[in-house]
Amino acid sequence: MSLHVPTMAEMMAKGESPEILFWVGCSGSFDDRAKKITKALVKILNECKVNFAVLGAEENCSGDPAKRAGNEFTFQMQAMMNIQILEGYDVKKIVTACPHCFNTLKNEYPELGGNYEVIHHTQLIQELINQGQLALKGGGTYKGKKITFHDPCYLGRANDVYDAPRELIKKLDGELVEMKRCKTKGLCCGAGGAQMFKEAEKGDKEINVERTEEALETNADIIATGCPFCNTMMTDGLKSFNKENEVEVLDVAELIANAADL
Repeated sequence: MSLHVPTMAEMMAKGESPEILFWVGCSGSFDDRAKKITKALVKILNECKVNFAVLGAEENCSGDPAKRAGNEFTFQMQAMMNIQILEGYDVKKIVTACPHCFNTLKNEYPELGGNYEVIHHTQLIQELINQGQLALKGGGTYKGKKITFHDPCYLGRANDVYDAPRELIKKLDGELVEMKRCKTKGLCCGAGGAQMFKEAEKGDKEINVERTEEALETNADIIATGCPFCNTMMTDGLKSFNKENEVEVLDVAELIANAADL
């Protein structure tokens, strides 16, 4: 299926304005694994005929890593640049598959003058299914599979979004199994706070190994994530246990796109 991904500039040139801006994020744009998540979401948006566009080459980093690393000046420069572009296109609603971008655009841009309705991709997909715009045709894809969901910190504890991803997993034929630390007590995968971009500090165990261990204790066949960073950390964690051929790490959007036969 060929993907239709218009840019804001193309739509503006035609005198059109999309309902939703899809904020792809650095990971979803440049990381080969995360690009698959981006494509899965685009397939869903195309299937449901959602009127959306991306910024394309005009999209810059949201500034999250700079802010978390303590470089407020760089963060504000990035944010102001992005806000200027978003205002130019009169953007009102944004969807993103990255909780880091989600949190930053939703909670930190307003104090710099950028006010938008920002939703996570699991919330939008849930809305599309509830409105009957998306049917899970290939429902049997996950029959008999156990799926555990790892809560991204910036989605869960930072923004209280726990239900949308779980509701989507429950719509599959698989069984949702929870880790002992989940929801408000969820454990970080180790990538947040700009830790993704530095070597781990000295200790007995890498945090992503600890978290993967908890996921494996559920005997899950699939570890579902809602964040490209978490996806990387859990995938790396599986390698520590030589389980990468037995257990799959998939974003919720990928699970739904597969089940909808897209």
